[in-house]
Amino acid sequence: MSTQKSTKSDIHSDVDVLDIQIPLFHVVLYNDDYTTFEFVIMVLMNIFKKSEEEASQITMNVHKKGKGVAGTYPREIAEMKVAQVHQAATRSGFPLRAGIEAC
Repeated sequence: MSTQKSTKSDIHSDVDVLDIQIPLFHVVLYNDDYTTFEFVIMVLMNIFKKSEEEASQITMNVHKKGKGVAGTYPREIAEMKVAQVHQAATRSGFPLRAGIEAC
């Protein structure tokens, strides 16, 4: 009886069979009457790595629609981003709030 070694292609085909779906969540910023546009844009650029143009569009959604999606992530990362927003807002004296919503 011969023994057969596993090759990279055997392992790769086994991994292909596992079609894992990781649930994603939107990180949402909520409108308030006190946080400045400039601060929201800064948060979007620094925490969510948005371009200035993207950040401005999201900020206008927050202002006009009451909320705007800052990004979409797995739950743990989304929760971390929410915490970063709250920390930055608290440090700067703004009441900006963020939360997560299922996609």
